[in-house]
Amino acid sequence: MNKHELIDAVAAATGETKASTGEAIDAILEAVTAAVTRGDTVQLIGFGSFSTGARAERTGRNPATGETINIPAAKTVKFTAGKAFKDAVNAG
Repeated sequence: MNKHELIDAVAAATGETKASTGEAIDAILEAVTAAVTRGDTVQLIGFGSFSTGARAERTGRNPATGETINIPAAKTVKFTAGKAFKDAVNAG
């Protein structure tokens, strides 16, 4: 499912217009992005939580040349599924 299909599904379920549903989904995604960027955790009970993680610097290989390269440390985004979400996936 892509973003357009998500907007269609939510608009059909709520009876709202696709335009207003798209704006609401965009606002939700912007709020989650802003919170996680600040280092906060966003918890949606029953669905899951978004948070930041850290990946340490590591050594890798260039597959074309076999040369060893250093991959710098980076922040990552973590999603942990909630119990209700996991149960729904496992039931289906």
